[in-house]
Amino acid sequence: MEHTDPGRRGVLAGALALGAAVGLPAVARAAESPAAASAARYANPLVRRRADPHIHRHTDGHYYFTATVPEYDRIVLRRSRTLRGLTGAAESVLWWKHPTGDMGAHIWAPEIHHIDGRWYVYFAAGRADDIWKIRMYVLENAHPDPFQGTWTEKGQITTAWDTFSLDASTFTHRGVRYLTWAQHEPGIDNNTNLYLAPMANPWTIGGRPVRLSSPTYDWETRGFKVNEGPSVIARNGRVFMTYSASATDSTYCMGLLTAGAGSDLLDPGSWTKSPAPVFTSSDATRQYGPGHNSFTVAEDGRTDVLVYHARQYKEITGDPLHDPNRHTRIQVLGWNADGTPDFGVPVADAATGGTPR
Repeated sequence: MEHTDPGRRGVLAGALALGAAVGLPAVARAAESPAAASAARYANPLVRRRADPHIHRHTDGHYYFTATVPEYDRIVLRRSRTLRGLTGAAESVLWWKHPTGDMGAHIWAPEIHHIDGRWYVYFAAGRADDIWKIRMYVLENAHPDPFQGTWTEKGQITTAWDTFSLDASTFTHRGVRYLTWAQHEPGIDNNTNLYLAPMANPWTIGGRPVRLSSPTYDWETRGFKVNEGPSVIARNGRVFMTYSASATDSTYCMGLLTAGAGSDLLDPGSWTKSPAPVFTSSDATRQYGPGHNSFTVAEDGRTDVLVYHARQYKEITGDPLHDPNRHTRIQVLGWNADGTPDFGVPVADAATGGTPR
């Protein structure tokens, strides 16, 4: 997510675990049209007014769903045995923002992960008295059921710089747990870059971060110079990292980084950036600003599913972050014959989806 406060404008002027689906079998899928397959299988929107969605399919057979709420004041959770069931599933509040100090504003982009027998939620938050002083935080719950037990604040994730940072995601690859996130690096004239680091434990980075990507292409710098919202899926001998770029209006879109599965993921040279966005707004399907995705797997246990948000209209009055209608959507993720992901286009709303607003 990006913001439009004066400080961020000043930056412009002056200056990836099952939840990520990495542990699933790396078998090639037959190429298919994601739009056609998804339209037949899932109806969108999945959950209205929930942005930055994250869905974790757990070993208990449930899908666990969390996302940013438009009030930016709490972390919510739903669960269902089916993806479609998340639409009507009861929603519980796991945690509320603080009334003062840190974690007091802009509660953004929660992700839920199950690591070493405990539940963890990664999220970003500002201060109550400085809402754009956004940093990354972690909650922990030792209870087998994340709707029970106690969510304990493990504190801020410390990185190389105490600067604007958000969108933490974690994944494992070849026995190593990594954290990937977006952050503003001092001395670089953009808003956020993408970083990767090994983890010492689920709330602590265990090595110096490496920068994987900076917004350099035109499609990454519309409105704001942004790379954010990373998510990882490993398939077909490669590790794919999606990310979102540009402002959170209709210019918002997704890019892709690719590394060999056997390469050193902490070497920026292992990663190649696709020169064109892989998922963009579509006038044909009337879906705008698709992005901040995660990955899950369908009920059959093998079909990959893309989870993302988008709006049903292009024109927005005022700051896009004040517009609440980024809805959670899902569709089947296709795979090309060469083993690369085929994102297709964001599918149209179901005929029963109701009015745009």
